[in-house]
Amino acid sequence: MQPEFWYKKWDSNQIGFHQPEANPYLQRYWPDLAIASSARVLVPLCGKSLDLLWLAGQGHSVLGVELSEKAVEEFFSEHQLQPQISEQGAFKVYRTGAFELWCGDFFALAAEDVADCAALYDRAALIALPEAMRERYAAHLQQLLTQGMKGLLITLDYDQTQIPGPPFAVNDDEVQRLLGEAWQLERLEERDVLAESPKFLQAGAEWLVERVYRVSSR
Repeated sequence: MQPEFWYKKWDSNQIGFHQPEANPYLQRYWPDLAIASSARVLVPLCGKSLDLLWLAGQGHSVLGVELSEKAVEEFFSEHQLQPQISEQGAFKVYRTGAFELWCGDFFALAAEDVADCAALYDRAALIALPEAMRERYAAHLQQLLTQGMKGLLITLDYDQTQIPGPPFAVNDDEVQRLLGEAWQLERLEERDVLAESPKFLQAGAEWLVERVYRVSSR
């Protein structure tokens, strides 16, 4: 999957993955993680998610990474924020207040770029990537993480033979295989959300399971 795929999605406003409110799992489970409000949160492939605002509302500073410059610019403009813009290696960095959004390729991040991040929130990164890139993502995340980093991972699972991604199906076995060595994983919730997902219903999906994991780097 090439960057042009996501550029085209954003340019044509095909962003069904963008939620109109903060994720309910985030609101439900994040407070139980006991992450200090002063902690900085890494949010890979963040888009213009309202989850960034929710995290900032809890006192966190946020480091989001997003490939699409249009998504980054819309985040700031839609919330009447005026960022300072600078260059940081391969990234164009937008900063204001609690928000720091790095526009560029997640795989270009270095450990020193995220060394001050104590938490991770992944709602739309792992499931946005095809299988080979998920392997690469998990390996790169392992290189970036600091010991004791905590956070949440949210996945989708369905019959991938019925519907092409993204979002891609990521089952529990794959989560354990990709992340289990570097992360302690605890499954917090699993539910079938097919009835709430018109796109998957119309495509003929027979089930659609969301899973929420508490993650902690070993």
